[in-house]
Amino acid sequence: MAVRLRLKRTGRTNRPFYRIGAFHHTTRRDGTPVEDLGWYDPLIKEREKSFQLDEERAKYWISKGAKPSETVRSMLKLRGIRG
Repeated sequence: MAVRLRLKRTGRTNRPFYRIGAFHHTTRRDGTPVEDLGWYDPLIKEREKSFQLDEERAKYWISKGAKPSETVRSMLKLRGIRG
C-alpha cells in the first residue's frame, strides 16, 4: 500500500485550514485519511505555531515507506524529522 503524508483542505472560502494526514496514494485531495497526524493554519504568522504534528506517528509512517509532500516535508524538517 503506497501511503503519502499530505494536506487535506478544510475551512471556508478565504480562510483556509489544513489537516495533515497519511493518505492512500489514490485518495482525492479532500478524501478520508488513513490517519490524521495534525493540522496547519497558513494564516498564523509565526511558522512554529502555525502547525501541530504528532511526530511519533509521522516517524512511524515514514519508517513504513510513506512519502511526504513538499509542504509536509518542510514541516517535518522544522521539527528535525528526515522525510
